[in-house]
Amino acid sequence: MGDGRPYRIVILGGGTAGWMSAAALARFAPATHSITLIESEAIGTVGVGEATIPAIMLFNQALELDEAEFLRETMGSFKLGIEFAGWLKPGHSYMHAFGEVGRQLGLLPFRHYWARGRKLGLAKPLAHYSPNELAARTGRAGPGAPGVSLPYAYHFDAGLYAGYLRRYAEARGVTRHEGKIASVQRAESGDIAAVTTDDGRSFEGDFFIDCSGFRGLLIEQELGAGYEDWRHWLPCDRAVAVPCAASGDFTPYTRSTARSAGWQWRIPLQHRIGNGHVYCSEFISDDEATAVLLANLDGPPAADPRPLQFVTGRRRKFWDRNVLAVGLSSGFMEPLESTSIHLIQSTITRFLTVLPGGPVDDAVRDGFNRRAALEFERIRDFLILHYWANQRHGEPFWDHCRNMDLPDSLKARIEEFQAACVIQPSADELFTEVGWLQVMVGQGLEPASWNPIADGLSDADLGRFLDGVERAAIEAVRPMPQHIDYLASLVTAEAARGAA
Repeated sequence: MGDGRPYRIVILGGGTAGWMSAAALARFAPATHSITLIESEAIGTVGVGEATIPAIMLFNQALELDEAEFLRETMGSFKLGIEFAGWLKPGHSYMHAFGEVGRQLGLLPFRHYWARGRKLGLAKPLAHYSPNELAARTGRAGPGAPGVSLPYAYHFDAGLYAGYLRRYAEARGVTRHEGKIASVQRAESGDIAAVTTDDGRSFEGDFFIDCSGFRGLLIEQELGAGYEDWRHWLPCDRAVAVPCAASGDFTPYTRSTARSAGWQWRIPLQHRIGNGHVYCSEFISDDEATAVLLANLDGPPAADPRPLQFVTGRRRKFWDRNVLAVGLSSGFMEPLESTSIHLIQSTITRFLTVLPGGPVDDAVRDGFNRRAALEFERIRDFLILHYWANQRHGEPFWDHCRNMDLPDSLKARIEEFQAACVIQPSADELFTEVGWLQVMVGQGLEPASWNPIADGLSDADLGRFLDGVERAAIEAVRPMPQHIDYLASLVTAEAARGAA
């Protein structure tokens, strides 16, 4: 600040968003920054985001968290991908698995050789060339063949994760205060100057991070940053969530099952299974949606179903004046591809790269907002693809989705793939070429042609190449232990270490 006073950052709200923000700032912000978090135990958190994508490992590693301790503290399990059951049509299933599918040959990605092989009857389904899917389908997780490292993510209890990060952050100097925000004070400049809690305490700040959830207490209620509504593309607007007793298969993957007016998630943890039904209230009542969920659980419900209402979309400004929206206050993307926790992570990581220590130039703020908006929009397109490319004819919700007008960005991507097997995501997009490939193919889209370089192999050589790729995937997975055994060995070892 130049006056010897700390740069004061105040975080409004706890939960996953608040404590991930606090932990990251505690780890990386310089000593000149003070971090305060205000939350109320009387205000519940949404807390249903229990599935992640591999980027969470980067966050945990940056905080130098011990994986075994993290798994024990959060009742976590491993995740190798997401199965989509019934999304193309009833009885059909595919997986968006993490990691590579096949391997590049020369200049070309595997998909061009696979597309040619499929036309010739030489190629098997994509699953045969994905080590992650082979492992997931056989219930494996952990170390593979020597030199083989498969990407993975986690399932965990979001409430326990927030508590774990709270202990981490408080041990590194973050100050927590209990209380509800009663009023907000503005400076002459229009910035937020302070917030006052219901017990009369005032907290001044130079910068505020709004983790107040859907309310958007500062970013929207106070600053009016605006909201871009995407329900015309992603019409689901409600969810009901309930945990159930741990039973059934302990899958190292998330399962998303299409229902008549939405979809149901299944997320296995050590102590329970997380379940939820995301649906469109225009096509099914709340009572009917709850009944569908309860009728499709692996075990007895462990709590009362929790209803949620939301509007899919994003904040028009994620960073306005001296307020940054993180988590649900920044927007909502339904958890179809497990991006909720990732968007918290990416927002706070992006913020750290431009961390202020004084007044912020508009160019920095505008650049941040452009990049954040693009990330949301590319994820939006990926989610829309799942709904639009369906063959569930005769079901009003799915018929509606199939007849939607698509964003130009998604329409162009689909046309490129269908024309020539081309997939060209930008370098900073979350979902890779392989991710797009698995969902496009899984949802029934096929390329009409491929890069002619792939024609350079003879039919016999192409067949041998595809067979070799499949054998390599099988061998990579063969030594992997069963998911349940590997997880138990880690957690047990961590518990023994803690007791020593």
